[in-house]
Amino acid sequence: MKRKFPGSALRAFLTDGAGGGIVLIAAAVLAMIAANSALAENYFHLLHAETGPVIAPALGPMTVHLWINDALMAIFFLLVGLEIKRELIDGELADARKRRLPVIAAAAGMIVPAVVYLGIAGHDAALIRGWAIPAATDIAFAIGVMALLGPRVPASLKLFLTTVAIVDDMGAVAIIAVGYSDGLNLPALAAAAGVLAIMAAMNRHSVHRLTPYLIAALLLWWMVMLSGVHATVAGVLAAMTIPIAREDRISPLHRLEHALSPWVSFAIVPLFGFANAGVALTGMSASVLVEPVVIAVGAGLFLGKQVGILGGIALAEWLGIARRPEGANWAQIYGVALLAGIGFTMSLFIGGLAFPGNALLMDEVKIGVLGGSILSALAGYAVLRFAARPAKLR
Repeated sequence: MKRKFPGSALRAFLTDGAGGGIVLIAAAVLAMIAANSALAENYFHLLHAETGPVIAPALGPMTVHLWINDALMAIFFLLVGLEIKRELIDGELADARKRRLPVIAAAAGMIVPAVVYLGIAGHDAALIRGWAIPAATDIAFAIGVMALLGPRVPASLKLFLTTVAIVDDMGAVAIIAVGYSDGLNLPALAAAAGVLAIMAAMNRHSVHRLTPYLIAALLLWWMVMLSGVHATVAGVLAAMTIPIAREDRISPLHRLEHALSPWVSFAIVPLFGFANAGVALTGMSASVLVEPVVIAVGAGLFLGKQVGILGGIALAEWLGIARRPEGANWAQIYGVALLAGIGFTMSLFIGGLAFPGNALLMDEVKIGVLGGSILSALAGYAVLRFAARPAKLR
């Protein structure tokens, strides 16, 4: 008997369990403890330890931090790309009627936080590059908070938030590829295009073995890294070439998605959180809380996300374009909009691209991300905890 896979490894994980989100939260807490204890020197020394070799001259020798952010996170983006392709071909985003609301909500939920950030920090040309930091949602973290509420959150809202996050990821990938790529190496970019063309040709010729795709994906990652485009984009590009067919639950895409999902959820993302969430508070005064970047990022996440997503949903329903998730009242929708302000993983990732090598600004980004995400998590939990439950759950 052939082994049957559910439609989406990531969707099943996010809607049925939040273990990865809880592990991520624990990793962030451990990072803050390590950065503000006797372990601080060892923590930061480990992250910046040179391991070699020099894969991309522009980056210099590889460090532990680079391996995590540029290599392991490429695998995370590979999984994101697989999920995006699956959803577009055989999921919630395949139906134009079903994708209207999450697309509108996600777009508004990215635009408004960016506007909030620019309204606060945009007067300083050195800070403008951080406009995209509060635009992303950390779905694992958000679902981890939802898991604490059990049946108080309708399944339709969990599915909606997951779909919004997938659309959000599409926007984040586009932002990274276009907004945070500098000094392009055209020969390397051409080579990357050639590798991608070979992978697409394998798909067209019905190559269903995963090994050739994975070998080509590794070469693609190297070429993209050399090109000046951020290496993680290679993960999404590679995912687009993996074969899938409608209603085929044992396709190469499904097999790879299910193989990667536990590693990404329980190892790669928490490791990224541990490597990027630590900020040393020793010697830092309370005045840092009023720095433009801290306020802009925190307000973008906490205020921008809820206004954008809730406003987008309300506008779509008012115009008759789409209806809000079935079985959910406005209080519950507001709670989910608040949870979307948890931007942890992607916000920290984009922050590193916006202000590379600037330790001071990155500390401010981390404080803003942590502050905005914690406020969003607590407020979202409180609203969903006390919101009226659907009649069938009473």
